[in-house]
Amino acid sequence: MQAHEIEYQIFGEEMQYVEIELDPQEIVVAEAGSFMMMGNHIVMQTIFGDGSEQQNSGLFGKLLNAGKRVLTGESLFMTAFLNQGQTKSKVSFASPYPGKILPIDLTQFQGKFICQKSSFLCAAKGVSVGIEFSQKLGRGLFGGEGFIMQKIEGDGMAFVHSGGTMAKKELAPGEVLKVDTGCIIGFTKDVDYDIEFIGGIKNSLFGGEGLFYATLKGPGTVYIQSLPFSRLADRIIASAPKSGGKNREEGSLLDGLGNLLDGDNRF
Repeated sequence: MQAHEIEYQIFGEEMQYVEIELDPQEIVVAEAGSFMMMGNHIVMQTIFGDGSEQQNSGLFGKLLNAGKRVLTGESLFMTAFLNQGQTKSKVSFASPYPGKILPIDLTQFQGKFICQKSSFLCAAKGVSVGIEFSQKLGRGLFGGEGFIMQKIEGDGMAFVHSGGTMAKKELAPGEVLKVDTGCIIGFTKDVDYDIEFIGGIKNSLFGGEGLFYATLKGPGTVYIQSLPFSRLADRIIASAPKSGGKNREEGSLLDGLGNLLDGDNRF
């Protein structure tokens, strides 16, 4: 496998985008909906799956590989951006929600990186985006990501996005890191990933942190996000006006006072 060599630059702090510079005839593939802007000589085309070289095995092979993406919650199709000009040109892709973009050089991770579903943003042509089945029952049933995670394979550059602030942890052999199941961005292929029950009746019923957390055992590199999109969505839904147009403070003693203190003085 030989992926296209691409140059890139990441802009922004909380709402980042990645700008990729393509030489003539170079291609980058991206998830549908991540496109931001591109130069005049770049053209885009919808393709089955990720367009990696191993999918050149006929129509059935392409359909099979593309169909696997449905299991990770992705579309059957991706978008390829080709520089048809005679000079270098740029194309940019944006994060779908506040957070950080993580560049992954697969040559530094032994050709494979495992990440949560829906985190893939874009990659050089030749990088394979597939599925990673869990062989452990506990991880599959209670891991928050089901039996399946995404795997990115190849020898090129790939980009994934995360929510909030990103933390990188280097685990020594045998070292264990316990993490909220939704806060994992991804990890290298040598990391052993499993699920552990929190334990204790009070913790389970009143702790507010769920019943399980993930255990990540080294050696390897782990990336953690501080604000998973599911947690952000839950907070937004909880704060949204309920039926009748009332928010969660209305009808309480803190209704008017709370709005004055937080600057919400809408009529």
